[in-house]
Amino acid sequence: MNHHKYIPLTLLAAIYATSGSAEMPQAMQSAPRLVVNITIDQLRTDYLEAFAPLYGEGGFKMLYSRGMVFTNVSYPFTPIDRASAITAIVTGTTPYYNSIVGAKWLDKKSLRPMFCVDDSKYSGYLTQDCSSPKNISTSTLGDELKMATGGAAIVYSVAPFRDAAVLSAGHAADGALWIDGDNGFWCSSNYYFKATPSWIQAFNNINHAKIESNDWEPINSLTGSFSFFMSGGTQKPFKHKFDGDRRYREFKASGMVNEAVTDMALQCVNTNAMGRDKITDLLNVTYYAGNFDHKAVSLCPMELQDTYVRLDREIGRLVKELESRFGNQSVLFVITSTGYCDEEDVDYLKYRIPSGTFYINRTANLLNMYFGALWGQGKYVEACFGRQMFLNHALFEQKGISFSDATSRAQEFLGQISGIRNVYTSQQLLSSGNENISKIRNGYNPDRNGDIIVDIAPGWRLYNDENFETQISRASFTQFPIIIYGAGTKAERVQTPVTTDRIAPTIAKAIRIRAPNACSSGPLY
Repeated sequence: MNHHKYIPLTLLAAIYATSGSAEMPQAMQSAPRLVVNITIDQLRTDYLEAFAPLYGEGGFKMLYSRGMVFTNVSYPFTPIDRASAITAIVTGTTPYYNSIVGAKWLDKKSLRPMFCVDDSKYSGYLTQDCSSPKNISTSTLGDELKMATGGAAIVYSVAPFRDAAVLSAGHAADGALWIDGDNGFWCSSNYYFKATPSWIQAFNNINHAKIESNDWEPINSLTGSFSFFMSGGTQKPFKHKFDGDRRYREFKASGMVNEAVTDMALQCVNTNAMGRDKITDLLNVTYYAGNFDHKAVSLCPMELQDTYVRLDREIGRLVKELESRFGNQSVLFVITSTGYCDEEDVDYLKYRIPSGTFYINRTANLLNMYFGALWGQGKYVEACFGRQMFLNHALFEQKGISFSDATSRAQEFLGQISGIRNVYTSQQLLSSGNENISKIRNGYNPDRNGDIIVDIAPGWRLYNDENFETQISRASFTQFPIIIYGAGTKAERVQTPVTTDRIAPTIAKAIRIRAPNACSSGPLY
């Protein structure tokens, strides 16, 4: 008889028999029935803390005291906008892999700007926009949850904005909902629905009337009469009525929109029976914490203050409602920011701060002339988009010119022009192991970006006088937190630097599924 197979059991019995203090392992905690993944567009720690005296007890104060709060958070790539940030959160990776480098990019075939979720194959419901998540080239958290449960898990996303809703939903979601900027209705795409669900139409009848009838005024007398913003001081209360052709776009970029988001999120959970069984469901929610109508802070400081106070109230309402339905142990909330903010249109020269205007299209023409002097006339630079230049690969090949030599010469030529801090080539970003440019490489995708990336000096304005595109260059860091609350999470304040690509594997671990297929980061805890 072979006695070796009995040895592990004998040893285990001996260990427990000789150790009076030994305890059997505790039962594994069950996975949460509902995960609420909340991304707040343009949330900033400095504003979050500045307006804290105006908050209630059930929102950020409660989350900071009872949740696990990571205070030193960043994105592992640059540049960042809402689309690239939200995609990085749900895919657990950077644009280099997930392909969403921003809200727009230049299509290399047509040389025309393309919006990140545009897809003419899928018409919209209650909107003229045709949308799908086809441009995300990796799986998302929702996709992995669907695959792990054989499609049984329910996955929805709710956001004021189309890009946020579609990108956070992913490929396999049951639905993505956003507010149309032209008609003010909650809408979607037939990528998700064969017909507009009756519950969305019924909800629109109530919500649309709110937009039409409600003016935006301070939520209370204290919020409307005293400013906690920066220098403080008494300010004149504001009042905005949403009317005119842009009224729905203004509403979406106001503090009022967050109430509509909470209403729709709760309706979505209730109507679709999310969190009702033992199979984990996922709800992605996007709130807004930016400036009113994307104006400068100096033009709307009281509106920004009121936006944060309303945001605090709505997050508190969402948490309270879902906890009352399912219990604290059955719901996991993960909250973070998109990590950027609308840049201020500041007159640096007025304060004698070094500045200037860098004309990207004129510089591209100069580079074209330089190439022409070297190799003969031709349109070597096909187009500009943002701070990128797209070169004519076919022309270089036709002339037998080494593309590596051309980009190297371009880098040297452009580096001598005022306003340029650095120049990166596609080949440099794809092959370099230099850690100093890792964030730029992570934000680069060869199918979406140009062949030359120009890094503008801080304080300078990049301007294209062909399409009137303009942006101010800033290298400053926007501080924001990651907050994890519920489902047995212990209260803790963590100051160790972390990155947002670790959110997806953290949630995946909590609900016991695989992380998205391009995610190589480890969970936060």
